[in-house]
Amino acid sequence: MRHYESVFILNPALSEDQVKDAIKKYEKFLKDNGCKIIDVENWGLKKLAYSIQKKLSGFYALIDFEYDSEVNVIELYETELKRDERIMRYLNVSLDKDANNWAVKRRKKLKKDKV
Repeated sequence: MRHYESVFILNPALSEDQVKDAIKKYEKFLKDNGCKIIDVENWGLKKLAYSIQKKLSGFYALIDFEYDSEVNVIELYETELKRDERIMRYLNVSLDKDANNWAVKRRKKLKKDKV
């Protein structure tokens, strides 16, 4: 199984519902292509370190997923992200064993903090 994290920044002009719809769209895309979704996080509106497309803030989202397939899902996924005008920036990272362990600890801590 290959483990990935995908972080993308959505246009700040979108409404909360539009942001949720965009996140669900990519979650569904990954599921339809044989990926196992581990976690989805909507980090909300954040200030950017530098302007992107003349915007100083954006909605951040993270999708944590695994897949074991002959088809290169990442290429298809990145093509979808590039075509979407709502996406200002994205980053897909393949996690090794240590990074995966850190991600599990981070998720556990976030769940503790919510309770």
